[in-house]
Amino acid sequence: MNDKNLSEAIKNIIEKELKAISKLLPKEAISNIESKISPQVEKIIDQSGYIKKSKYKNLEKIINELENRISELEKN
Repeated sequence: MNDKNLSEAIKNIIEKELKAISKLLPKEAISNIESKISPQVEKIIDQSGYIKKSKYKNLEKIINELENRISELEKN
């Protein structure tokens, strides 16, 4: 499951559980709650050993560049 799907699934669960309350709250309040909860959820996901696909791709790019540099240095 990629990071977008995981975040969306968590969001859907929270929305489902808070549906009764959301009828009483304005949409701005719900958006505010989401913006405050989202970073905390991402932090929990990171602590569980998962990372975003974009972060993985960036790390993979750095690793490949370092491997290429090491190969070039070994040739010299």
